[in-house]
Amino acid sequence: QVQLVESGGGSVQAGGSLRVSCAFSGITWNTYSLGWFRQAPGKEREGVASIRANRDERYYAESVTGRFTISKDNANSILHLQMNTLKVEDTAMYYCAATDRICHQCITPPTYAYWGQGTQVTVSS
Repeated sequence: QVQLVESGGGSVQAGGSLRVSCAFSGITWNTYSLGWFRQAPGKEREGVASIRANRDERYYAESVTGRFTISKDNANSILHLQMNTLKVEDTAMYYCAATDRICHQCITPPTYAYWGQGTQVTVSS
């Protein structure tokens, strides 16, 4: 059974940095992707970044390109999202997710079947 547990959210001032992490387990697929998504109150869930396992292919939403970095610690089965130069509009609940589907860029929520419970990131001005 695939399980994902996020951690590391919190509050930070605009311009600051934060790293959120996701411990994943139960993945037995040979090919899969992991992604970070976020959802602000009253808005739809949106893709932030994804990484395709085994190929180390990474994709980023335009809004976070150059500021966020997705990485995967294979030894410890942890997915990270390093967030720098945070903006107030980055405030949201951040979720990690996993999929074994073949996908292009892999940052659309319907592609993913397995989700964590989320961790809150709040950026203040």
